[in-house]
Amino acid sequence: MAKRGAKWPWVVLALAVLAIWAYERGDGSPAPAAGAPPAVSSSPAAGSPSPNSSSSPRSSADYSPPHFVPEVRKYAAEAGIDPQLLMAILFNESYKPHGPDVERAWQKMKPDASFGIANMHRAAYEECRRGRPFADRPWEDLPDDPALAVQAAAWHLHDLGAQLPAKWAGSYNRNELMALGYNTGAGNMLAFARGANPGPEARSYLDRLHDNWAKSGELVKS
Repeated sequence: MAKRGAKWPWVVLALAVLAIWAYERGDGSPAPAAGAPPAVSSSPAAGSPSPNSSSSPRSSADYSPPHFVPEVRKYAAEAGIDPQLLMAILFNESYKPHGPDVERAWQKMKPDASFGIANMHRAAYEECRRGRPFADRPWEDLPDDPALAVQAAAWHLHDLGAQLPAKWAGSYNRNELMALGYNTGAGNMLAFARGANPGPEARSYLDRLHDNWAKSGELVKS
């Protein structure tokens, strides 16, 4: 749910993160070239391992949204939301590299960074996990457990949808408003429902949702 601003600040930050990641690996492997997806180290993450995470190494490509169709279907049904919306959110949030080592290196550069393949911030996760099947799982597990990240995103979208009124004056449909809420927060989502105009970052997020919508439907409904 991290907001996507200008391209170059993210590129600079990504290169710095990859440099930290390569340094901390300490195995003499070269860092990936600029613009190439980083490989993910198989070394264990700091702290206790996630009970659902695999000990097998994943490549960066393994964190792309199409790899999580079963999880999207399962947890969208559990949370009572549209699986196409959840998959489109994962595509929207795939603009930065994912994987435990990369994400923790990223957070060293940007302490308020989000975690997991759905880019969830700590406050949003802490709120949505209450009373849920994953209530005992800490936010720090998200980078190690993509299934947990999908589950948490599904329930966060559910909670956003539950805050929408029965009728609204704005021109956006329910899924669009929930996506805007995922990106900008519930307060802004409700303002958009009342007819407020999204700013350029939120508008860009919604444009990307539309771009990702058809392929997301093909994946989850095929």
